[in-house]
Amino acid sequence: MSLVYLNGEYKLIEEASVNVLDRGFIFGDGVYEVIPIFNRKIFRFDDHIRRLENSLEAIYMNNPLEKKEWHNIFNQLINSSEHPNQSIYLQITRGVSKRDHDVSVADKPTVFAMSRPIEKNDFFSGIKAITHEDIRWQYCDIKAITLLPSILLRYKAKQQGAREAILIRKGYVTEGAASNVFVCANGKIVTPPKTNHVLAGITRDLVVEILLENNLPLSEESISENTLLAADEIWVTSSTWEIVPVLELDDKSVGTGESSGPGPLWQEINRYYQEFKDAYCN
Repeated sequence: MSLVYLNGEYKLIEEASVNVLDRGFIFGDGVYEVIPIFNRKIFRFDDHIRRLENSLEAIYMNNPLEKKEWHNIFNQLINSSEHPNQSIYLQITRGVSKRDHDVSVADKPTVFAMSRPIEKNDFFSGIKAITHEDIRWQYCDIKAITLLPSILLRYKAKQQGAREAILIRKGYVTEGAASNVFVCANGKIVTPPKTNHVLAGITRDLVVEILLENNLPLSEESISENTLLAADEIWVTSSTWEIVPVLELDDKSVGTGESSGPGPLWQEINRYYQEFKDAYCN
């Protein structure tokens, strides 16, 4: 049975517990990362640790461990599982304190990590999505554990037979409820620039890197709601989903309206991405 890591110890998940006064439980005071593991190799480790440190800095915390220590913890969790493809979930809260909004009353963070198998899905054949007002807070670039808005948005999508919600703020696309967004329109591929309303997705950044290396027409710029609705292709990206084509948006077909599956640009970028992943992990 696979193990979890909690505050310096490896335990069975049934044996792991945290104090009810932990600020993660009381306030949602913490950050997290999700790191894919392919063929038992940590994918883009440095990028994930860099984003973790950015999130910690933004909430006035220091990284409690060195990179080498994180690497050793992850490998211990990976090796405790029989699955070659996994995802590491890492969460750091400010720790246990009296219930007080003052961040200085907590002096020892709670560090938790676990590994789960990456479940197979059929998302590569395309998903349905809805559009929705971006109801989240102003610091979406922090990978905070306070995810209630995203949970509600995903549920609203599910109620309408969709898998994801693409969010609109003041008439422009930000991201998905738990993903980044790419739009193919007017002969170019566009993704919103990274701001405090857009998380710096590791897969998003890798897709940008691959597109530029292969001279595909990429632009990082604002995407209007009208451009989104008239797009030829739409993709959403995340560490565990990779690159997923959206075939229906708000119950309307994306692009030409033909039900022939993912578009040609998605076919091309997904091929490049899979080639990169295979070379990285083998």
